[in-house]
Amino acid sequence: MHITQNHKNITSKFSFNQRAVPDSSSFLIKYIVLSQANLSKNMIKTLFTSNIVFLAILAIGIIFLLVGLTAKKTNDPVEKTKSIANFYDLKATSIEGEQINFSQFKGKKVLIVNTASSCGYTYQYEGLQKLHDIYGDDVAILGFPANDFLYQERGSDADIADFCEKNYGVTFQLFSKITTRGKNQSSVYKWLTDKNLNGWNEKKPTWNFCKYLVNEEGDLVAFFDKSVKPLSKEITGLL
Repeated sequence: MHITQNHKNITSKFSFNQRAVPDSSSFLIKYIVLSQANLSKNMIKTLFTSNIVFLAILAIGIIFLLVGLTAKKTNDPVEKTKSIANFYDLKATSIEGEQINFSQFKGKKVLIVNTASSCGYTYQYEGLQKLHDIYGDDVAILGFPANDFLYQERGSDADIADFCEKNYGVTFQLFSKITTRGKNQSSVYKWLTDKNLNGWNEKKPTWNFCKYLVNEEGDLVAFFDKSVKPLSKEITGLL
């Protein structure tokens, strides 16, 4: 009887110890299961994040594509018609203070440029002068200094003339400082930017050194943004 009771006690203690100390194989299985569950969660999270990134890149790509198509549509050639108001009726004051009638440019192409002495594109004076040296017999370069963008042409006419001669050896025709936009817009730029006068164009200068090309008949034929250099093929191809 005593032996039986001791056996029960030993058995009970052994069972308690088994419960207190988990079986190593069961623990390993649980660890593997939990690890796989965590791995699956991480994979799902990674896939979810990757999909979000992919969708974001796709959306950005679509936006750029739409912008590109819009820009392409905007840049489609405009149907150019003959000038309504006569280009040769225009006149302007030269940088020396003399009145110049545009009728003297008949039979020549005319490239009109709004210039400035303190602009990132001021170096284009050099290209304009070379253009004048090469094509001067057939093309008149007309420079119109203007203080319309970030006050980059603050000097007087005398200051501008001195700057252009000293730094770039300018010999093409410069005019007295004007305004290319707004209520004080010069009559020349009014003609260049009003389709009711020039026949088709309404683009105003976006910055200094934008360019307008008029052909031998006095018709506006092209507008070039500031970044188009004077000796670029876009311009020389039309001269």
